[in-house]
Amino acid sequence: MPDKSNNNYTKSLTLLKKSQQAYPDNDPDYKILESFDNRYSDRRFWVTFNCPEFTTRCPITNQPDFGKIIISYIPDKKCIESKSLKLYLFSFRNFNTFHEESINRIRDDLVKSCSPRELVVEGIFNARGGISINVKTTYKMT
Repeated sequence: MPDKSNNNYTKSLTLLKKSQQAYPDNDPDYKILESFDNRYSDRRFWVTFNCPEFTTRCPITNQPDFGKIIISYIPDKKCIESKSLKLYLFSFRNFNTFHEESINRIRDDLVKSCSPRELVVEGIFNARGGISINVKTTYKMT
């Protein structure tokens, strides 16, 4: 079992240590996703994040789109730090993008951040104009 008294594996985390954090303003390019060493990389286990208040803006009408994001992954060497994920997802609030684009972008950014063994990102968006859209994308390490 790893030595839990050693905090070297968290020393690279910058956002979790701040008591107050300014939210990024409508720019997911602002790279704030952080990860930490997975002490149990010899095991396969699922981690699930649920963001029930995800918001983006329609790139055509600029109207807000509301939805729920569910991220499930099996970590490999790194785990996603949840506060940085929250700030990253908040950065979409005033960002103009289609549902399909936002979900695929989240997938790509998470893969770059932590190189998971497996990843599922699902967006369940509220109805606008009488139709709702659900988008799911997956990744599996080869």
